[in-house]
Amino acid sequence: MNPARRLCTYENDEERNIVRRQVERSVVDVSIIMPMYNASCWLNECLQAILHQDFTGNMELSVFDDASNDDSWKVMVGWKERLEARGISVVMSGSNYAKPKGVGYAKNKAISQSCGQFLCFQDADDVMMPERVRLQYEASVCHPNSLIGCKVERVPKGSTERYTRWINTITQDQLFTQVYTSHGPTVIMPTWFCSRSWFLRVGLFDEGGKGIPEDLLFFYQIIRQGRGMARVDKCLLVYRYHEKAATQSVTEETIWKLRVDFLQERVLSQWESFTIWNAGKLGRKLYRCLSPVNQKKDMTGGALEENLNSLHLKEGKDYYHFN
Repeated sequence: MNPARRLCTYENDEERNIVRRQVERSVVDVSIIMPMYNASCWLNECLQAILHQDFTGNMELSVFDDASNDDSWKVMVGWKERLEARGISVVMSGSNYAKPKGVGYAKNKAISQSCGQFLCFQDADDVMMPERVRLQYEASVCHPNSLIGCKVERVPKGSTERYTRWINTITQDQLFTQVYTSHGPTVIMPTWFCSRSWFLRVGLFDEGGKGIPEDLLFFYQIIRQGRGMARVDKCLLVYRYHEKAATQSVTEETIWKLRVDFLQERVLSQWESFTIWNAGKLGRKLYRCLSPVNQKKDMTGGALEENLNSLHLKEGKDYYHFN
């Protein structure tokens, strides 16, 4: 006997719309993850760029407001209908706390309320190029076990010129060998794109709050777990520099200590001896910050500087850039 067919009925249009949205959310390809804090002056440009993405799959924008005290929420509400008319579903929520709990907390909240198979991280003060989601999605499908980045355009033009040049010119191999430098993650956080399953295997962001470099800590976990990294060699993001950026709250000493500890953990603990080449002031500081065990391994004497070219040393095996 065939089972009786069930007719799905709804009490009202709102219930029908809820069910429809649940079905739509079950097939989202990419969730754009956007933490938000006092970003009202940048949101229009940021959201306009999301609206104009040429990606043809299903997208959603997941926004978590970390206790903003400006018009950020009002601006987002004003854009919600326009984005959804374009087929981009919008998920919004905000903190119940009087003060912000930090970028790591906000990112984790935005991720937990999203449902896309892939995650595209977007800072509210940056601007996507029209092809960003499409090209990084294609790269991530080809490299499902890797973190995908891209090249950037820095604004204002000329700000952090050396850093920007480094972001855009390091090689694929150097994405792994130059992870100890003062520049931080070789695939910079505002360009991150990855599968949800990959992200969850690495773990969530640190929620220590203001002054904690949650991106650097997460990046170090990527290295520890032996995960892959790749970069789309095209400029897909306008990366804004300004004094209110969250990175400005992280002190140089905090970053320095994390870098030294990570270098000792991953490299110096594996070497019987080493030389701090072209030491200078920062080289002496590095030596003082090493553990007593690693200080005894240092053989700095100047010979390496004189013979470096003739030694044919390989970056990532025989030497690493630290500064």
